Order: sequence, then structure tokens, then C-alpha cells
Amino acid sequence: MPRIAIDMDEVIADALEEYLSRYNAEFGQKLKKKDLLGKRLADLVPSKHWPRLDSYFDDESFFRNLKVMEDSQDVIRDLSAHYDIYIVTAAMEIPCSFAPKFEWLRRHFPFIPPDNYVFCGNKGVIATDFLIDDSVYQLERFRGQAVIYTSPRNVNEKRFPRVNNWNDVREMFLKDLVLA
Repeated sequence: MPRIAIDMDEVIADALEEYLSRYNAEFGQKLKKKDLLGKRLADLVPSKHWPRLDSYFDDESFFRNLKVMEDSQDVIRDLSAHYDIYIVTAAMEIPCSFAPKFEWLRRHFPFIPPDNYVFCGNKGVIATDFLIDDSVYQLERFRGQAVIYTSPRNVNEKRFPRVNNWNDVREMFLKDLVLA
């Protein structure tokens, strides 16, 4: 079967929502995802807040409590009938995230075997046919077919096929298979 690697943060787990929630609560702000279109959070917040923003990742509860991206569970379950699915996350950047991410995946995606979780840094080493990711940096390094999952920071990127949500993923990967 063809293989699809799927990023975790901002593709199946809504890390940005959690990040904004923590920032807004701590600093009395009202930033929303739409405020970040074409920007990074660091572009909008005072530099004196940056060290505090980085510290959110040091709290293991950050990764344990992320919301699941809408429709991702159903679509990935459907994909798994036709593709080998791997969850690939750049966890090496935040070592304390390993256990919480593993627990989160087991809780929300129990149909994906833990052998198919890949905790890495450079996704260019991943040998799958497709990679669905929101990170241009990771997509540039990938050797198979890169597919960009829309997030506020990548809305201006034009080099990769784009999916805006999990229904787009379903359409891209299952449309012809369902008709066959």
C-alpha cells in the first residue's frame, strides 16, 4: 500500500489554538488565528514576551490537552483502509513533548499502531510516498510528494499542492479510490 506521513501539530492537533489561549490569558490579549494570516506569532507580540511564549512548550500539559483538528479522525480512519498511515512529528525540538504526544495519539487515534508514530527532527529522512505538513521547512526537505496543510503562517506558500482541511485531504486521497 502507498504510505502517507501526517504531521501532528497544526495538522491533526490544534497546537496554535492552545498557544493563543495561553498567551491571551497570560497577557490579556485577544489574538485570533485570523490575525496571524501570513505571519508568525513572534511578528505580533512584543519581544519581551518571547521567552515566556517558548516556555509554554516546557509544560507537558500543553501537548496533552490539544484539541483534535476537525474531521481528522474520520478521514485518517478512512485513509488507513487504502494507505499505510504514519504520524510524524518533529518532537526532537521539544523533548518533554514525547510522552504527552504519545499519550495524545493513543487517546485520539487508537486505530493507528504506535509502531507508526515517528518522533524525529528532520522529516527529510521519512521514506513515505506523501507527507501532509504545515511546515514549509519540513516539506522542502521531504523526498516524496509534499502536501501543504493550510495554517496561518503558510497561506502565501505556492510551491506545494494544498489542502485546507480534512475534507480536502479526503478528496485528494480517496476520491478516485471510492469510485473504483
